[in-house]
Amino acid sequence: MPYKDPEYMKKWRQKNKLKISNYNKNYSILNIETIKIKKSIWDNTDKGRKAKRISIWKTRGLISEDYDKIYERYILTQECDNCGIELDEDNNTKKCMDHSHTTGEFRNILCNLCNVNRLD
Repeated sequence: MPYKDPEYMKKWRQKNKLKISNYNKNYSILNIETIKIKKSIWDNTDKGRKAKRISIWKTRGLISEDYDKIYERYILTQECDNCGIELDEDNNTKKCMDHSHTTGEFRNILCNLCNVNRLD
């Protein structure tokens, strides 16, 4: 099979540089547009925001049997479970998911200051 022969492929790529370049340009433009559309759908729906948030928690090591229940609590929590300060989008008072880094178990929803200062 000619496509498995490295010499054949090298010659083919040299002969078809323009074709390959045009394909890559078109593919990357289409890919960027697709990513923009997916991102806007992901960020602009409740279902998308929920999925994104839970995905971030999983990436950061949170382990749970019922992520929906934790997400519901996360959305409804207005005050830090530790210090009682009102939570908003400010850097020091934004909501943080407190969990054990050893077991991955969810503990509380804290403000950023309490979460950073918490000893595991």
